[in-house]
Amino acid sequence: MSETVQTWLVSRDTRRLLDFISTVFRGERLACIETKDGGVGHAEIRVGESTLLAFDAQPDWPDTFSMLRVFVDDVEATFVRAVEAGAKVVTPMSDSAWGDRGGRVRDPLGNIWWVVQHVEDVEPDVMAARMSEPRYEDMMRMAQETLDSELGHGGHKWSSPPVMS
Repeated sequence: MSETVQTWLVSRDTRRLLDFISTVFRGERLACIETKDGGVGHAEIRVGESTLLAFDAQPDWPDTFSMLRVFVDDVEATFVRAVEAGAKVVTPMSDSAWGDRGGRVRDPLGNIWWVVQHVEDVEPDVMAARMSEPRYEDMMRMAQETLDSELGHGGHKWSSPPVMS
């Protein structure tokens, strides 16, 4: 068996999270095991070729959120479904220098999803040249600033634009 990474999502309402993933990303529920008190002790949902694992947080645990990137076939439709399912737009849709189109949303349970569609193959030298074009510099700045704002840092510059070497 080859190495595989699976992400755990710890949630205050795993059933609601599974509903969101099913609706927005066409997730296929694989398992949902209840605890004696009616919570979710273990759940699995498949999105494309990936399986996400989830369970309910204990009441005294701190709130946690995950940041995930998901590649989709139709980013525009997926983004609309996310918003219709209660997600907040964090980063508006834009085109990247490396050939992806996407944006970020925060689901109703606090997880941040970078919803992406690969739209073109870009050679490394073209990508490097694009990174210094104002359009792509603005996209990177917006991606950093909107995430920073969403995470509550209020303008603290936590990152700088990438430099191609």
